[in-house]
Amino acid sequence: MIRSMTAFASGERTTPWGTLACELRSVNHRFLEIGTRLPDDLRALEPALRERIGARMSRGKIDVGMRLRAPEGGESLRVDAAVVDQLAGIAREMLPKFPMMQVGFTELLQFPGVLGTRATDTAALHAEALALLDGVISDFVAAREREGASLAAVIGERNDAIARIAADVRTLVPQIRAALKVKLEARLADLAQPVDPGRFEQELVLGLQKLDVDEELDRLDSHVAELKRALKQKEPVGRRLDFLLQEFNREANTLGSKSVDARTSNAAVELKVLIDQIREQIQNIE
Repeated sequence: MIRSMTAFASGERTTPWGTLACELRSVNHRFLEIGTRLPDDLRALEPALRERIGARMSRGKIDVGMRLRAPEGGESLRVDAAVVDQLAGIAREMLPKFPMMQVGFTELLQFPGVLGTRATDTAALHAEALALLDGVISDFVAAREREGASLAAVIGERNDAIARIAADVRTLVPQIRAALKVKLEARLADLAQPVDPGRFEQELVLGLQKLDVDEELDRLDSHVAELKRALKQKEPVGRRLDFLLQEFNREANTLGSKSVDARTSNAAVELKVLIDQIREQIQNIE
């Protein structure tokens, strides 16, 4: 299935250490380029993130970002009861010497070791992050495929139009050949001196050879069929389509250079317009 290189997906996952959020976005690129934005707690996951993304995608400039938001109400704080008990014991011992001593609650919390945050289980947090990433990647690939289906439909329409133009030119060629013969006979009839029949045949053959576009039309038909086949492939075909469009363009140019009639010249121009439109679309294809 055709995939676009432009897509976006995001997701969230609640964990004991806060809410994990993940975003994936991509734009066109000749190769696969992955950029990461990770918090310190997840920075060690970068190689695993790159591996999992690379296993599902082959082209595009992809940015992946993850965030860890603290639980509502702030981080999960805890008071170290052992440290507080030690401080209380010291205070009782010192009370006879300092009967007026008072310690405020906020002052107590500022003492080193009294207040801390809930310990993070790094392995569990990383497992949660990777599970979230897998889900976002699946959504991301689905978004690429939806966009790819739209691109394939547009390309298919242009490809069908190319096939119709090639078929029209095939029907025009015999008419143009006949008209060329009549035109040449009329020119020769206007000459004062009689023309050798052999010379007439030679001129006619040269004119018809220049108009011989059967080979170009056959190759266009072959390219049209190959493009249809490529649009149904499951593996990435963006680079193959790019090469195929070069071949399309070569046949259109040759058809234009061989043209001796306004109708085939116009057909060559229409072909180049359609080929350029397809080329614009395939720049988005993985």
